[in-house]
Amino acid sequence: MDFSVLKKEADEAVLVDAHAHNDAKLVRIIWVDGSGQHRCRAVPFKRFDDVAKRDGIGLPFAVMAASSCNDCPAAGSNLSSVGEMRLIPDLSTKRTVPWNKQEEMVMGDMQLRPGEAWEYCPREALRRVSRILKDEFNLVMKAGFEIEFLLLKKAVRDGKEDWVLFDSTPYCSALAYDAASPFLHEVVASLNSLNITVEQLHSESGKGQFEIVLGYTVCLNAADNLIYTQEVIKATARKHGLLATFLPKYAMDDVGSGSHVHVSLWQNDKNVFMAVEGSSQHGMSAVGEEFMAGVLHHIPAILAFICPIPNSYARIQPNTWSGAYQCWGRDNREAPIRTACPPGIRAGSVSNFEIKSFDGCANPYLGLAAILSGGLDGLRHHLQLPEPIAFNPDENASKLKRLPQSLAESVEALEKNNTLTELIGEKLVVAIKAVRKKTAYGIRNGGIHCVICRQRWNTTQSIRRHTSNLYTTIKDRLTNTLKIYNSHIL
Repeated sequence: MDFSVLKKEADEAVLVDAHAHNDAKLVRIIWVDGSGQHRCRAVPFKRFDDVAKRDGIGLPFAVMAASSCNDCPAAGSNLSSVGEMRLIPDLSTKRTVPWNKQEEMVMGDMQLRPGEAWEYCPREALRRVSRILKDEFNLVMKAGFEIEFLLLKKAVRDGKEDWVLFDSTPYCSALAYDAASPFLHEVVASLNSLNITVEQLHSESGKGQFEIVLGYTVCLNAADNLIYTQEVIKATARKHGLLATFLPKYAMDDVGSGSHVHVSLWQNDKNVFMAVEGSSQHGMSAVGEEFMAGVLHHIPAILAFICPIPNSYARIQPNTWSGAYQCWGRDNREAPIRTACPPGIRAGSVSNFEIKSFDGCANPYLGLAAILSGGLDGLRHHLQLPEPIAFNPDENASKLKRLPQSLAESVEALEKNNTLTELIGEKLVVAIKAVRKKTAYGIRNGGIHCVICRQRWNTTQSIRRHTSNLYTTIKDRLTNTLKIYNSHIL
């Protein structure tokens, strides 16, 4: 017997098997559209290596004009079925998918052709505004997110299987943490494998609610980390037979869920948001005060980016720790903007400020770009902060300006705001306004299809919950049907 022939055949078989395995491995190229939905296309590894990592994949222009209602491009977005761009993977973000080791995932940049940015790309918009901050003021904005979400589990009620909230325990309940610890441990392990820093986690005030706090980093990385963390939470929940939702206001009789973002300014690796000892009344540097004053001034329009669906405004209510009035306060959790002095920072100093309005349905690239744009305007025009609010703002509601109470109102504020439009990019802002209008008015004019939003679930069960007053007029027609926007539940 010719063993050399057998060895050659065996080697060839191994090679064929290796190629087959390689072709079976997939790479997810992820983008976040104008409505805040996570989308992806999967490419076999060989195709990715040979073509996609260099030349990307083709996507229609219309993907950035889809709303939370449906995939049809929003009227007035100036985007249609005509035209195609390239989704180019940012290889610095490529990671192994923790819950599926046979796959990798990578964030994508939208380009007209390789090397030529598309004006509607959210990641590029954030890069562009970040460059302006660096070029004009030699500053870098860093951000870190506190991610709140709800867990639901299966239960049998009245002989039927249904989804119910994970528990009904209070804030920071040890019992809730212990019950969810197998899930939470796996989430943290997955985030560690993605090089995402977790600072702490705990159960929150709402029924079935939990929070994971991420470490701060430069803006683009912070937004990427938020997307990857949401993907980890959703996938790990499914693995454990649970459902996770970042919906801002799941139950009208309970607190909402946000993705609070903490912001600071850095220069030469030093936090310059913080005042030099004894040099400031409020613990912030002059640069920090002006930047935050700009964000506060523009926050009504910023809400159109960080609170992107009608349900977002059911959360932005007085006495819910979400910030309903246009004001700021030092460690005042009823203010939409709160300055913070976390452990490790000297007493009397402020290391960062928190924007509590930001929620988990937002596109984080656009949200951070809007915040940064407001801050830039504050620096350019040396805007001054009003006096901080040291009490519950609702106690003095008549003397404070209420923030927009609906998506329509925040879009109206954005339409009047030339600063954000110029900095983020007119074409992109026009598209976002069209998407928001379709989302805001789609329920009123679009019928049941827009309310259900096709509910992209892999289950036939519905979740019986109340929703905001926006849905009240059609409540009877949609009894026992989930009234939320498609992919934001999963």
